[in-house]
Amino acid sequence: MRTRSNTRQNHLKLARQIVEFALEHGLRPGDHMPENALSEACGVSRTPVRSALKILESNEIVQRREEGGYFLNVAPDEAGIGGLSQLDDMEGSLAARILSDRAERRIADVQSVSALVRRYDVPRSAVLNALKILSTDGIVAQLPGRAWAFQPLLDTPNALIESLSFRLALEPQAILEPGFELDGQKSALLRQQMEEFLQRPDGTRSSMAFLHIDCAFHSLIAESSGNRFIRGALLAHQRLRLTTQKDNSIPDFRLRQSLEEHLDILDSLERMQHQLAADQMVLHLRRSQIRKPQAANRGLLPLTRKGMA
Repeated sequence: MRTRSNTRQNHLKLARQIVEFALEHGLRPGDHMPENALSEACGVSRTPVRSALKILESNEIVQRREEGGYFLNVAPDEAGIGGLSQLDDMEGSLAARILSDRAERRIADVQSVSALVRRYDVPRSAVLNALKILSTDGIVAQLPGRAWAFQPLLDTPNALIESLSFRLALEPQAILEPGFELDGQKSALLRQQMEEFLQRPDGTRSSMAFLHIDCAFHSLIAESSGNRFIRGALLAHQRLRLTTQKDNSIPDFRLRQSLEEHLDILDSLERMQHQLAADQMVLHLRRSQIRKPQAANRGLLPLTRKGMA
């Protein structure tokens, strides 16, 4: 029974990824949703992708045609708001309530299952399932015994500063570790997404869509590292960013600059210039700390795409 429930949760999570893929690519009703492309984008085989598409079909987000497979059935905004909220409800409204209460500081850093059962007046099994959903995204971790500890949320200026300091310490090193190996297929797909996003007119780039692309890029760097401990820590942190970082408005110039820096780093990695890529990562993260273009280059060599030409 538990295995079945876990499989269902994984398919629901994958369904959300597919909707996010449609949003990031600006797909419209009637656009084809090819299983092989979704399989590559989500890093899974086609079998779970089919199960996720069936969930989306039951929610009328996609439509299956006898010849040709699945096609998007709703506008991107509709899929992002209506469709995702439906999936969130299915995936665990209790998990969403716990996360909301945590974000509002209504519950403490460490919680017991019994305390959460009393607070939400739900069965113990429901609380455990919700905590399992949150632990998948790195939001909570089980301590020895029966207690669960919430990770810091990225919802304050100090938390964001600490997040960037953490990433500055580990991401460049992830690139320099022996055994770093970039997945060529994932890199090519991500490059295509970033280039398409760059081509959009100013004022039409969603900060939330950018956050998804940004986390996907930094997760790819983490996945490619030869150090399992660095890889695990960075992947968990990117999941935490994606789940809890607020949708702050980001200026168009910074969106463009950040994506161009991502592409520069991919260029260097594909040329096996790992030290240069690590240096570019340092500059990229420092610029994110500063958020002031006039101060970003003081004392540093320009590493923009024009400078690389």
